[in-house]
Amino acid sequence: MAFTINNLKDNSNVVIKEQLGGFSIIEYKEDLSTTTRYEAETNFFMSKSNMRNKQLMIELNNNEVMLSAGAMQYMIGNIEMTSGIKGVGGLMRNMLSGAATGTSAVKPLYKGTGTILLETTYNYLWLIDVDNDHIVIDDGMFLACETTLDISVAARKNISSAVLGGEGLFNLSARGKGILALEAPIPSEEAVVVELQNDVLKVDGNFALMWSNSLDFTVEKSGKTRLGSAASGEGLVNVYRGTGMVWLAPLMNYRNSLLQGGPTA
Repeated sequence: MAFTINNLKDNSNVVIKEQLGGFSIIEYKEDLSTTTRYEAETNFFMSKSNMRNKQLMIELNNNEVMLSAGAMQYMIGNIEMTSGIKGVGGLMRNMLSGAATGTSAVKPLYKGTGTILLETTYNYLWLIDVDNDHIVIDDGMFLACETTLDISVAARKNISSAVLGGEGLFNLSARGKGILALEAPIPSEEAVVVELQNDVLKVDGNFALMWSNSLDFTVEKSGKTRLGSAASGEGLVNVYRGTGMVWLAPLMNYRNSLLQGGPTA
């Protein structure tokens, strides 16, 4: 059994932005299927603003991956798809974890040899080599991973972090060794990575995209007293304490404020 995919990698309008193992990020330089002047102008400015359609391609070689439900666009080759759910008990556990983390209850598994193309997106795609680590992922970012990784639900160690921090009670976490693909609101080169060694990071807002599960996450007053917090204008801050790493999207809150009619300078 053999197949060839023409006019994809060899297309002059396509760039392979990143490759890691069998995972590749495809980016389309521009949308060539415009039919009106308005669409042409919109596509031009979107391209200049780095808003380009992207697509994750996964090449399997007798191995298995997990995808977010509904993410697959098409697949070629000897690939078997299963729900990844074992019995009614497994379905109930998945439904509970999906409701808690804001993700789909079913994350299908694809096993065999062949190529899978996921749906296109204007969001940014990240490929992460998880190397015997345990990281927590912000809601809605999971896209795909090798099944050598254990994808599970990480609960908050402190209820105050869920009630006051705007992060929720639970998040998905990835533990072990394997490739993880995420759909993120910013390009990876814009993320600021803070590495803590028995130290503290305080963040005014919920723009941490990932963090090490080894860190204690709490919500605290920015000042030692209520008056001090009020005077600083910050109030409550998200606190990451211990040894580990935090990935921050420093421009995300600013962009959100622009979309909501906030400051322009």
